[in-house]
Amino acid sequence: MLDIKWIRDNPDALDRALASRGAEPVSSKLIALDEARRAHIVQVQAAQERRNAASKEIGKAKGAKDEETAQRLMAEVATIKEFLAHAEETERQLNRELDDALAVIPNAPLEDVPVGADEHDNVPYFGRNQTEEQAAVARPKKRVHPFAAKEHFEIGEALNLMDFEAAAKLSGSRFVVLKGQLARMERAIGQFMLDLHTNEHGYTEVQPPLLVKDDALYGTAQLPKFAEDLFKAGEQHWLIPTAEVPLTNLVRESILDEKELPLRFTALTPCFRSEAGSAGRDTRGMLRQHQFNKVELVSITTPETSIDEHERMLSCAEAVLQKLDLHYRVMTLCTGDMGFGSRKTYDIEVWLPGQNTYREISSVSVCDDFQARRMNARYRQGAEKGTRFVHTLNGSGTAVGRALIAVIENYQNEDGSITVPAALKPYMGGLEKVGA
Repeated sequence: MLDIKWIRDNPDALDRALASRGAEPVSSKLIALDEARRAHIVQVQAAQERRNAASKEIGKAKGAKDEETAQRLMAEVATIKEFLAHAEETERQLNRELDDALAVIPNAPLEDVPVGADEHDNVPYFGRNQTEEQAAVARPKKRVHPFAAKEHFEIGEALNLMDFEAAAKLSGSRFVVLKGQLARMERAIGQFMLDLHTNEHGYTEVQPPLLVKDDALYGTAQLPKFAEDLFKAGEQHWLIPTAEVPLTNLVRESILDEKELPLRFTALTPCFRSEAGSAGRDTRGMLRQHQFNKVELVSITTPETSIDEHERMLSCAEAVLQKLDLHYRVMTLCTGDMGFGSRKTYDIEVWLPGQNTYREISSVSVCDDFQARRMNARYRQGAEKGTRFVHTLNGSGTAVGRALIAVIENYQNEDGSITVPAALKPYMGGLEKVGA
């Protein structure tokens, strides 16, 4: 949620930011709602002051035996009390109207985010202070196949280790049943990522709930705007679309000590998404599913360190693909392609030879205090009396199912088997090939 004080001071900046995202200007509407709220508060304060003053005047009038003045003042106090009796509910309503309007306004992009309409306007990113040539040296090369590379579902189905038909009978479309060595490989990928992020990158592993309440989804900005993308579970709970939700909300309604920051959390969880609006897209295979596993990274930082933390988180996600020896590229998302709560996002796109294209495997975003305001997550600097909102960041470290797809397609062999990457062999009991 954006700061209404900042909006009052920078209305044109907000409208320009929204225009860069393809959204309509709203600063005048928000300021009008805020002015009505502020005017009511001033009116209430004035009424309370007048009530107190009139009450004293009643005592003086009675002491002077001026009954006419006393009756007039008592009538005035009664009118003020009637106004104040309803004023609290009016204030709640005005606050609610402003909060509801702010809740559907996306975050303002950072100044260095490229302006664009959609994914076609995203810009390659080679790393801070790195050239394209330097990045090319650091990133794994494309694997060359001396045969026509197949897509992951062709390979998995031929091995009888990937079953979409059985999944459809159980749950409908956009589900898969993995069996045998492929089921073990997906588990291995998740464990490998967790070990990497906890042992080498300093993240604390968390096993969070998979069901959350409205407040948690509001805090990370999935609600109210994106309810159709979620799965409701009963009257009070939702299935998590990503572990970003419970991990980030670990600090909701908290005041942290600056010495505690940064906090870095990671979790391997199932994720559940309705894929609303994606009809007809990626209907074959595992790329776009209602249920999938993902390793999430979340950081809670100070405003001064959040930009550096963003770069650090990107490097942690990149390390997964580097150790799996999978070719990838990094894109800075343009304003029109960024997520609702993000101020800046990097997408890591892995090379899939079966599709002969790059596909997203991780998004890494810095949100500044946008989520913190919705969660009321703050910290205190040293001995200062006041508090400040924390900055939050999140990223995939990475999507396990998509990493499995990338391993299958990049490590496929002409005989239909899949070579096990060196980084995964300890998790696969030393197995050299799947389907050999």
